[in-house]
Amino acid sequence: MSIPTDLKYTVSHEWVRLEADGRVTVGITDHAQELLGDMVFVETPAVGRTLAAGEECAVVESVKAASDVYAPIAGTVLEVNDLLDAEPQALNADAFGNWLFRMQPDNAGDVAALMDAAAYQAAVDAEAH
Repeated sequence: MSIPTDLKYTVSHEWVRLEADGRVTVGITDHAQELLGDMVFVETPAVGRTLAAGEECAVVESVKAASDVYAPIAGTVLEVNDLLDAEPQALNADAFGNWLFRMQPDNAGDVAALMDAAAYQAAVDAEAH
């Protein structure tokens, strides 16, 4: 399982990257896609939608189950990854290379409060036991 150290993470298995321009890119972790299996559908939030931290905002569906994706922080959706409409399985091929949506955070400092790679690894390990 891959856990890049340059990203932040949530307990609900989203990864977050703070971009140089202040935007935030959000996706699901490698661990999440492994648990779900082969992706068959991805529903992203509408561009312009305002999200509260922890709000259900997207759905990833696999042959096994559908799973909600939660906003890691509060902000406004700026862009969605349209590739996933036609190729949801791209998440299985590269969960960290295929993001779900980008948002403008209400407070960029909120990203710093998310888990680092070591904390996420510990959370995944605890979940497995």
